[in-house]
Amino acid sequence: MWLDIVRIVAGLVILIVAADRLVLSAVRIAKLLSVSSVVIGAVIVGFGTSVPEFAVSAGAAGSGNIELALSNVVASNIANVTLVLGVGGLLVSLTCRYSVIRREGLLMLGSVVLLAVILARGSISRVEGAILIAAMCGALLLLLRWSKTSDAPETDLEAIVAEPTRFRVEILYGLAALVGTVIASQVLLTGVQNVGREMGLSILFMGLITGVGTSLPELSATIAGARRGETDLILGNVLGSNTFNALGVAGVAAMIGPGSTEAIDLPLLALMVGSALIAGVFAYTQQRLSSFEGVILLAGFAIYVFLSV
Repeated sequence: MWLDIVRIVAGLVILIVAADRLVLSAVRIAKLLSVSSVVIGAVIVGFGTSVPEFAVSAGAAGSGNIELALSNVVASNIANVTLVLGVGGLLVSLTCRYSVIRREGLLMLGSVVLLAVILARGSISRVEGAILIAAMCGALLLLLRWSKTSDAPETDLEAIVAEPTRFRVEILYGLAALVGTVIASQVLLTGVQNVGREMGLSILFMGLITGVGTSLPELSATIAGARRGETDLILGNVLGSNTFNALGVAGVAAMIGPGSTEAIDLPLLALMVGSALIAGVFAYTQQRLSSFEGVILLAGFAIYVFLSV
């Protein structure tokens, strides 16, 4: 079992590093191809926050374990709202603009509600996967439209330098990172499933391991953003990640391997929707998340752990 624990840790580390390098190469290639910064920010960087979840869920669905694939999505979404925002709220008062809550916040809430309604039936089909993907396309169009008129603060996107002489090198780096992401996700899944079998863990708890693990980039970005005072970006990253997870990642997983999702029960789905709604209410009332509200969100994460055991 120790070998499988090493697989889990190594898989998570390589997955996070490779996914980050994949996004970096994609941004540089897009800049060299003169792609609009709006498209880069809304699509490439936005999807980049969900690359680890996508790799794990697609791999699980491809191996015939759609319940683990979607448990990973649900776990990541809950962890982003309760753990990531909860920690952020404890570290610093998370301020957020009304326009972000009204637009991206409602879009994220609608996304998780749609996923919850589909999973509440106890199974997911390719047709429902196609519906989620179509909704993701619609969400992308909205994000692109909003990005053009956004008054959001500048991000680190402009700091990424794209040298014309390194075009082919970036393609090679991107392909290598893509291969690394796929391999790392398989190593992680193998470790989690082996440990789960040996210890008799539920699918939900295995999803908790992968979901929280793939949310580590958002958690580290939250801590770094809190230190720099970039609190508005913290909420934006979480909202974008959850939207891509609920629609894009879950949709692709369903298209790859549809099947029963009975292990993902109604209390867990209610927690996913409820935590998103509560966080939205906290942010909407005073346009910020306080330390007390952060504690409440962390209590939600503790409830999730309890339900997964």
